[in-house]
Amino acid sequence: MAAAAQANGKYLIPFSSRLKEGRALAQDVWSIYNAANLPADCINLGQGYMNFAPPQWVKDAAEEALQTVAANHYSHPKGRLRLREAISNFYSPAFGKNLDVESEILVTSGANEGQYSVFTAFLEHGDEVIMFEPFFDQYLPSVTFNGGKPVYVPLHPPSKANLKATSNDWTIDYDELRRAITPRTKMIIVNTPHNPVGKVFSRKELEEIAALATEFNLLVMSDEVYDCLVFDGKEHIRFANLPGMWDRTVSVYSAGKAFAATGWRVGWLIGPPAIIQPTLAASTRIVFCSNSPLQEAAAAGLEQARDRNFFETQAKEYEERRNVLLNAFDKLGLTYTLPEGSYFVLLDISRLTWPDNYHFPSSIDGRGRDFKACWFIATEIGVSSIPVSEFYCEEHCHLGESFARFAFCKDLDTLRNAGERLQGLKKYLKE
Repeated sequence: MAAAAQANGKYLIPFSSRLKEGRALAQDVWSIYNAANLPADCINLGQGYMNFAPPQWVKDAAEEALQTVAANHYSHPKGRLRLREAISNFYSPAFGKNLDVESEILVTSGANEGQYSVFTAFLEHGDEVIMFEPFFDQYLPSVTFNGGKPVYVPLHPPSKANLKATSNDWTIDYDELRRAITPRTKMIIVNTPHNPVGKVFSRKELEEIAALATEFNLLVMSDEVYDCLVFDGKEHIRFANLPGMWDRTVSVYSAGKAFAATGWRVGWLIGPPAIIQPTLAASTRIVFCSNSPLQEAAAAGLEQARDRNFFETQAKEYEERRNVLLNAFDKLGLTYTLPEGSYFVLLDISRLTWPDNYHFPSSIDGRGRDFKACWFIATEIGVSSIPVSEFYCEEHCHLGESFARFAFCKDLDTLRNAGERLQGLKKYLKE
């Protein structure tokens, strides 16, 4: 089949340049650090999905929906009314307004499709989109596939001398951000709580961004899929709630993150009609509608969450999981960024060494030092992680080479086992 598709090493039908611009053709980090390439007993702390099921009462709602006729067929492109009403009832108090289920809420096939539809609806060819680095890797192809041009502004990591760094110590240079804005800038993406840093942006930080969004008339995509996972008394600030920001902000959420159901592919957008309606037009043509029975289950999740004190309990459980992993790093004497949100930890792996003649696969040739470190940890220690330079543009990837991202969205036993295995790194650490 491959031979038929190519002649003399060239594709018979040229593919779109947007695939190259979006790094979609390059072997991505997820396929390199895939279970198929790693030891069979390797503990997966790389990919950000849970190894436990959604709550039983949410699964029961999914089963119940499957037994009906209507929930097994097309839903309205806006989303099933029950879910839109549940979203309105749950989020209206947080936004300080009664969210209109017809014009201010859009259910999407996961948060990613929702974001993609926003780009489709609003980007003209050559429009610039500002992305803070490190960035969730799907942003890049989603922007370039829709004709946009990514413009990168780094979150600057804490000083090496800061041995007790928190995610708050990753900072924005606002002069640098201002210089990144040009007459072609159309949009800025804000991700809080942040993947992979775990940063929960402060009100002051968001107000600085909001001032620039107003000055330069920018659309703001506020990716808040980890809004229910905030720790240590930090406050999640919804960007749309800042003065003057509702009319220019689309907020992004995820049932997968909220209810440990990442494979359900149900997400939702909240914003003003002037953003939601064009995005609905795009989404309708991309997927038409989202998974019907699992929309019903997500609705049940939101309907019952408050009475069950679900999100407060879940956050405490994740904080316990986080601390199990951090304790393992503390025993190793390695430094890390304490995440105040999301379910990722950035571990400083700059002290890790390996034999000069150690064999690495060709798939990581030309990649950052962190790719080798993560491969070595996975193959020799049996715990997989993700190299952070993947979440940077080539110009700035050196900023990420000192870090590996570990996910703690796993059960406690798995994290304890991973922590025990990681102690095997001691003999490979330089002083």
